[in-house]
Amino acid sequence: MTTFTPPQTTLDASRVILGLMRITDLDAEEIRTLVGTARDSGINVFDHADIYGGAPHVCEQLFGDAVTFSGADRESVIIQSKVGIRSGSFDFSKEHILATVEGSLKALNTEYLDILLLHRPDTLVEPEEVAAAFDELQAAGKVRNFGVSNHTPGQVDLLKRYVTQPLAFNQVQLSITHAPIIASGIAANMVGLDQSIDRDNGILDYARLNDITLQAWSPFQKGFFDGVFLGDRKNFPDLNDALDEIAAAHGVTPTGIAVAWITRHPATMQVVLGTTKPERVAESAAGAGVQLSREEWYRLFTTAGHILP
Repeated sequence: MTTFTPPQTTLDASRVILGLMRITDLDAEEIRTLVGTARDSGINVFDHADIYGGAPHVCEQLFGDAVTFSGADRESVIIQSKVGIRSGSFDFSKEHILATVEGSLKALNTEYLDILLLHRPDTLVEPEEVAAAFDELQAAGKVRNFGVSNHTPGQVDLLKRYVTQPLAFNQVQLSITHAPIIASGIAANMVGLDQSIDRDNGILDYARLNDITLQAWSPFQKGFFDGVFLGDRKNFPDLNDALDEIAAAHGVTPTGIAVAWITRHPATMQVVLGTTKPERVAESAAGAGVQLSREEWYRLFTTAGHILP
C-alpha cells in the first residue's frame, strides 16, 4: 500500500487505518496477529479512543499489553486516540483532555500520541480551554498532531479561533450506502429530495478547501450501526452484484472495492476499519490500491440507492 503525507503534517500515513474498538473479545496473541496482518498489509495507523471497551482505556490497555513498539519501530507507526466522551456527557475541558491523554499514554505504553482527536462535539466547549490543553500537550511532546471527529465546519472554525495547532483531521461516518457528505452535494438544490438536504454544513468541501484529511469510519455499515451492506442481497441486491463484478475485474474482494470507493475520491480520505478479522484487514488494504473508473464509482453510488438528478 502506498502512503501519503496528510496536509498540515509531516506524517507518512497509510490510506487504511486499523481501528481497535472491538478487540475486547480477543486475547493478546489474537491482537498481535491482527496488528501484524495490518502491518504486513502496509497499514501503519492505529486508531483508539479512551472510551473503547466500555470503560476508560480498556481497549487501549489491551493493545498496549499485547503490542510493544520501541525505538525505530515506534517511529514507523502512527498511534491516534480520541478524547471527549464521558458517561452521559461530552467534555472538552482542559482538565479532562489532559487527564485522558495521560491515561491513554499509560495504557498504550507509549510516550506520545501521533494524533489526538476531539471525539464528538461538546456544545459546552470553551475553545480557550482546548487551546490551553493542546499547547501543554504539544510543549511536553505528548501529542504531535491534532484534529477532530464528527465536527461540522463551523465547529472547527470556532476551535481555530483559539487553537494554534493545525486541526489536520476530521473523522466522519462514510460508506457507499451512508454517504450524506457526498450525496447531498450531488443533489444540491433539488426541492423535495431528501438526498439534497445538507446535514453537515458542507464537511467534504470544507475539508478539501482547508487541507483537512477526512477519516471514514464504519466503511461497510448500511447506516448508523445498522449492519453491513456487504452480502446483504435482500436490501442491496444491485449493489452487491456491482461489488462482485467490479471486484472480479480488479482481482480483489467486494470488501476491497468498498474501500476503493472511498479512497478513489480526490479528497484523499483514509478508511478506518472496525474489523477484528485479519483476512478482512488484508482484503481492505488490497482494495486501497485499486483505482476505480468514474463509471465504476458512480455505478456503486447509484446501486446503493443514491440519485443522480
